[in-house]
Amino acid sequence: MNEVTAVVLAGGLGTRLRECVADVPKPMAPVAGRPFLEYVLQHLRVLGISKVLVSIGYLGHVIEAHFGSTWNGLKLDYVREAEPQGTGGAIRDSIARVDTPYALVLNGDTFVQLQPKDVLRMAQEKRRFVIFAREVPDTSRFGALKVENGKLIGFREKGRSGAGLINAGIYWLDSGFKDSFAQAGSYSFEKDWLASKLASGSLSADVVTVHGQFIDIGVPEDFRRAQSIFTP
Repeated sequence: MNEVTAVVLAGGLGTRLRECVADVPKPMAPVAGRPFLEYVLQHLRVLGISKVLVSIGYLGHVIEAHFGSTWNGLKLDYVREAEPQGTGGAIRDSIARVDTPYALVLNGDTFVQLQPKDVLRMAQEKRRFVIFAREVPDTSRFGALKVENGKLIGFREKGRSGAGLINAGIYWLDSGFKDSFAQAGSYSFEKDWLASKLASGSLSADVVTVHGQFIDIGVPEDFRRAQSIFTP
């Protein structure tokens, strides 16, 4: 799909996972004998995406050395953080490098099973901004999305139990958003940029719910659970 570049955020410090994996960046944590990031990139290929920008920071050279400029039919390039920029800064710096009409932004430590038809539909319908959501039985770890008529209107803080929709950590953006990330320095994409845009009424964000496999290996419990979900 030539209209879309995938932006994979892989620069986090992964402090919560250090007790399990201490010597590699979090997306490279071994799951069923393979670096977790391989499963994420492999799924992008299934979706028909061939261009990937990987945002790297902490131990980023490990990622770059493993995947190089091409891997499994994907063309990869890297956006290197000299110092942590937060999710907002990482997306800002990566989107500036995107030369396709659309970008699919996702986390390198989270696997979310999308369908090729979902991604194709985003392009066909010329969607400007989409946040992908996932229904979970307990939102307390993630926080929940507030949705009305298919539109995102806000967020509920972490710690509140009960079922609901959570941010799956995947965003669809058209290239017109490049100029929206003028804020300098390190910041959170969700808390600082997205919440601010919603509050001011300057952003209309469509919510699309996905129903496939979802796992975030950012905590030891789910890292261990992932070992039985994926196969080498």
